[in-house]
Amino acid sequence: MINPFPKILRHVWLLLVFCVASAFGADAPRAIIIAHRGASGYLPEHTLPGKALAYAMGADYLEQDIVLSKDGVPVVVHDIQVDTVTDVARRFPDRQRKDGRFYAIDFTLGELKQLKVTERFNPKTGKAVYARRFPVGQSAFEISTLEEELQFIQGLNKSAGRNVGIYPELKQPDWHRQQGQDISKIVLPILARYGYRTKADNFYLQCFDFDELKRLRAELGFEGKLILLLEKKTERVRLEEIAKVADGIGPSLDGIVAGKTDGVVRFTDLVNNAHELKLAVHPYTFRADDLPRYASSLEELFEIFILRAGVNGVFTDFPDRGANFVRSHSAQK
Repeated sequence: MINPFPKILRHVWLLLVFCVASAFGADAPRAIIIAHRGASGYLPEHTLPGKALAYAMGADYLEQDIVLSKDGVPVVVHDIQVDTVTDVARRFPDRQRKDGRFYAIDFTLGELKQLKVTERFNPKTGKAVYARRFPVGQSAFEISTLEEELQFIQGLNKSAGRNVGIYPELKQPDWHRQQGQDISKIVLPILARYGYRTKADNFYLQCFDFDELKRLRAELGFEGKLILLLEKKTERVRLEEIAKVADGIGPSLDGIVAGKTDGVVRFTDLVNNAHELKLAVHPYTFRADDLPRYASSLEELFEIFILRAGVNGVFTDFPDRGANFVRSHSAQK
């Protein structure tokens, strides 16, 4: 694999890994910090440098969004399309579908490796989604396969003496089957080969598709921890059904906070109901540059969800600030 970043950056993140990692010891925080697409607030999402930085910043888990290439190789990209984070439109201008989008599954792994990964941008305007983040089009980053990333994380665990977990997501399994590929059947053996099999192993597998979670358990015999991602508020009767299959839920922020009245944040019953059913709650996404109206800072947002709502973990683009928050409040106990 060609190293996706310059020598000077390589030295920087190696220094971060070995100097900073020692500051985060064996004591697990009350709430886990999940690096959302890596340290995506600082470096382009789902790049190995971004994962290295998140590792060094003290994340407990690193997320992997998984889609398939044309030749059936799992690659780590957030969307089934690749035109919002790569230069695919320039390199392969005639490969878009009728909707004008460029899909990972239409490219072989060799072709995807030719793409230059960049900060997320609007493909119509070319402007960054988050203006203050890493400059669009700068430096050199590439798409990684799932196996490359697992090797990378396990290598860091060995050299840094830590046990940072993984948090993969199966992206749109039904859509992949419509394209002729079964993403779950392809990904599970790879996870197992790297030691991610059971609930005792340090990983979660997440998906928005509840039918696919049920299939993972009943048909494919998956024994690891499962998280059902939620887009909308979920009623208790639904949670009881989820608890028969999954180990936790990943709701959006507005599934937990109902709003703010007279300066007081109001919560839904979701966290309490989930905990009654022994479901972990890992909401998404905590961003310093995209705060909800009821929080004036990222630290206040952590306080609302971790200390007051009592969630078990958070997905954040800024894992350093999440780790610092959890560590500082653990030290106050």
